[in-house]
Amino acid sequence: QVQLVESGGGLVQAGGSLRLSCAASGHTFSTYSMGWFRQAPGKERDFVAAINWNVGSTKFADSVKGRFTMSRDNAKNTVYLQMNSLKPEDTAVYYCAARSGGTLRIDGGNYNYWGQGTQVTVSS
Repeated sequence: QVQLVESGGGLVQAGGSLRLSCAASGHTFSTYSMGWFRQAPGKERDFVAAINWNVGSTKFADSVKGRFTMSRDNAKNTVYLQMNSLKPEDTAVYYCAARSGGTLRIDGGNYNYWGQGTQVTVSS
């Protein structure tokens, strides 16, 4: 069983930054691709970013390109989402997800494991 625990959410003003972390346990972390998704109240869950397990290739939603970066530290079994130039529309619960294999996927249905989420609120 894989456990994912997100942290780093909070309240920030527009234009500010936050770094989310997702700590994984219970599997060989380095062989899993990881994703970040978010869900705002009353809206569907949306893809934010993904990173594969081997070469560290990344993929981002158009809405966050140039503002967010994603990285991983396999030695610490942790992935990070650095969020800069935050906007009120980035307000959501952010979820970390894991899937086996190296292909980057933007569909949450391709992910096997999910964290409990961390709230990010951006005030205007």
